[in-house]
Amino acid sequence: MYLLELGGEDDAFAACEARSAATGLERIAPGLAVANAVVPDRVRGLAYTHRASDLLGRTDADLESARTLLEAAPIDREGPVAVRATDVHGSTGISTERAERELGQVLVDRGFSVDLEDPDHLLRATFSEGRLTDDADDGVLESEADDAESERGEDVSVCALGWLAAESVRDFGERAPTDKPFFQPGSMDPLLARAIANVAGARPGATVLDPMCGTGGVLVEAGLVGADVIGTDAQRKMAEGARENLRAFLEVDEPSPIGVERGGWSVGRGDATRLPLADDAVDGVVFDAPYGRQSKIDTHRLEDLVAGALSEARRVAPRAVVVADRSWASEAREAGWELEAAFERRVHRSLTRHVLVLSEER
Repeated sequence: MYLLELGGEDDAFAACEARSAATGLERIAPGLAVANAVVPDRVRGLAYTHRASDLLGRTDADLESARTLLEAAPIDREGPVAVRATDVHGSTGISTERAERELGQVLVDRGFSVDLEDPDHLLRATFSEGRLTDDADDGVLESEADDAESERGEDVSVCALGWLAAESVRDFGERAPTDKPFFQPGSMDPLLARAIANVAGARPGATVLDPMCGTGGVLVEAGLVGADVIGTDAQRKMAEGARENLRAFLEVDEPSPIGVERGGWSVGRGDATRLPLADDAVDGVVFDAPYGRQSKIDTHRLEDLVAGALSEARRVAPRAVVVADRSWASEAREAGWELEAAFERRVHRSLTRHVLVLSEER
């Protein structure tokens, strides 16, 4: 079993992304999940999961219980160790410095040497308390979200110990929209772009399409985790700008920051409702629909544009992720998609992003 430390404020959305790198995932406390198996390279490319550790055991979120667990747990490792503790969202009030010191002493008593600078093995001690909603409530559909949501689930208190196996690469600040060669207001931040690319199936050997690619932010993030990417946009200016950004980040003669070969790419001007692609040509589609404004494709109303894009996405791929300022769930169902999950992510007072995860009807 593996312990996953989730990031951000929306554990359900983080868990949805983490499932692209893990099997048998189950949330066990605010900010924490366990999984049967993980793919380390994929973990390194996650946006909203910070770490995956080989689970040693879990107990109540207090230091005495953590010490007892560590004293009794079988440890088949050799070499110097170190301990790092986290109090998720400050929920338990436990002193992480004290936890590191006392758990480190348990390891010393068991015959290990401690090397705080360059240990062979790093023990993660995570403490979390709070209300945990059922996994069935992850990605709750919009018609089911109501004021009773906070009443669902149960109060939990968890300490989980694990040996660090993989960490996500936190280099997103290097790709802030305003720092890219081509920038337009309203561009998606790289954290969300990476997450939705992962949910759509971006990985080495996969092909991801963005038929409304804008500045190419999602394509950049999908390419950095190893996927080949295809983009189209109705505006010549945007297609040319996306090419500029993709050249800057994907045409680099070295592995991506997560250690995989960067994906290949192709971008052209095109209509999202009439894609020049064969049926089932790609593994996943992701697009950020226009936000409450006139479509830049003169021949389409916004509703027709999104409905047509959803239909074309269904023709060319078995999976899609759609981001918009409203829910297009009914249009997605009419296009033949099954609504796997839906999330609402507040950007600021006047903008909430809706994220729809779509899959083939079963």
